[in-house]
Amino acid sequence: MGRLVDGEWVTETERERDGQGFDAWIQLSRAHAPAFPAEPNRYHLYISRACPWAHRTALVRRLRGLEGVISLDIVDPVRRDEGWEFTPSKRACTPDSIHGADYLREVYTRTDPSYTGRVTVPVLYDTETETIVNNESADIARMLDEAFETHATRERKLYPENKRDEIDSIINSIHRDINLGVYRAGFADTQSEYEAAVRDLFEALEQWDDTLGQRRYLLGEELTLADVFLFPTLYRFDSVYHTHFKCNVRRLRDFEHLFDYARDIYQTPGVAETCNTEHVKAHYYRSHNDINPTGFVPVGPETDWEKPHDRGNIG
Repeated sequence: MGRLVDGEWVTETERERDGQGFDAWIQLSRAHAPAFPAEPNRYHLYISRACPWAHRTALVRRLRGLEGVISLDIVDPVRRDEGWEFTPSKRACTPDSIHGADYLREVYTRTDPSYTGRVTVPVLYDTETETIVNNESADIARMLDEAFETHATRERKLYPENKRDEIDSIINSIHRDINLGVYRAGFADTQSEYEAAVRDLFEALEQWDDTLGQRRYLLGEELTLADVFLFPTLYRFDSVYHTHFKCNVRRLRDFEHLFDYARDIYQTPGVAETCNTEHVKAHYYRSHNDINPTGFVPVGPETDWEKPHDRGNIG
């Protein structure tokens, strides 16, 4: 793994996302002359189909029907010493359609030639000013739902103003113990750290499994951003986190309600198109040489995401 230091690429082994990055915000209109007004065919999203953080932004883009408003490029799922790479010859990958770059880091240095920090996905890029607007997935997901309301072709509101406090509370609850919990387990430095992370993870999963026995979605009867933030972790759970990160107390399919809930979301129109198990498995098993030095990718498991569910009768 590597990072940029004063615009120069260096390899290093640190796994944590650092605090440096881009944090501008797209505004709904040109009122008060915002630097980044919400305009169609202006912004571009760089993602990896393997990355759960990038997955949440791809989900919002599809669930709100913004495919014709915000363009998209997909990097190679395997991240080696040179960082995220564009390999259009590989299945379901694309070239950098904006700059023709070979590596995502080139997009970063175009914005800031002296940039220091991790080169991460997702990236929301402004083609008019030729700069990165934001590279924090939670910010991008929120602004796609908020700022592009007038351009969305699907009316589903994922972050309604009257429910934001409750949505944010749930997001914060699942973030540390579930979204980050699998990483805390997988990259633990000691046995005690690993066991603590696994314990917190499965306590949280069991709590939400109980909750989802009473309601269809995390907040109630409507799909919200909270569900969008949880689903990418659940989608990857049996394929990589259960084995690769040793989160093997239970599989997702062993939970009475969580597995049905995840299939319910997967079968929501537009969601399946954002999912790619081949990319997910290739990334985790071939990018983390210290955890899986052989680079072998498991054949299984076979998961029937199209299996019918009765979530519509809950609540």
